[in-house]
Amino acid sequence: MRFLLRLQIISIYATLMVLEGCANTQPTNFYILSSLSNSNVEKAQSANQGIALGIGPVELPKYLDRPQIVTRASSNQLELADFDQWAGPLKDNVPKVLAENLSILIPTDQIAVYPWNRSTPIDYRVVIEITRFESTTDGKTFLVARWNILGKDGKKILLSKKSSFSEIAKTQDYKAKVFAMNRTLEDLSREIAKAIKTLSR
Repeated sequence: MRFLLRLQIISIYATLMVLEGCANTQPTNFYILSSLSNSNVEKAQSANQGIALGIGPVELPKYLDRPQIVTRASSNQLELADFDQWAGPLKDNVPKVLAENLSILIPTDQIAVYPWNRSTPIDYRVVIEITRFESTTDGKTFLVARWNILGKDGKKILLSKKSSFSEIAKTQDYKAKVFAMNRTLEDLSREIAKAIKTLSR
């Protein structure tokens, strides 16, 4: 009888410990990068509306291929945020945001994200390799990318460039860091859009 009573007490204690652990668990926050809104963009010339764009492939560093938001603590150290995560893979989110931004900045409704069907008409193809895209512990955000604009055949390089952008988050929380990352992606979009407009004149 005493043995059964001990088992019941141990069981109740274990249950209470589990419930206490669940109560103290911090909720996870999820984030996503967003595109420009038409209201934030100057109206572009209608002459560019017929440009057909292909975006991709867009490559990101392998260390960003994870749900946790990555913060650079030093040149050789990264920190992962367990309770602040991306709502979806960055490798999918970034190309879609770039494509939407360019469709607004050019503007054009003829835009495809890699991979696309071979029959899809493409006037210019933008291939991007992002080598850095994260915030530091002091709130600075960096985006470094090498990108090429290719012609219709997808082989001839019309323009090749390396771009670097930085933003400072207004606060140290992850919401502000993600907003700063979004701003650097907008800066990259504007630079690419400017180059495409120049080539299409």
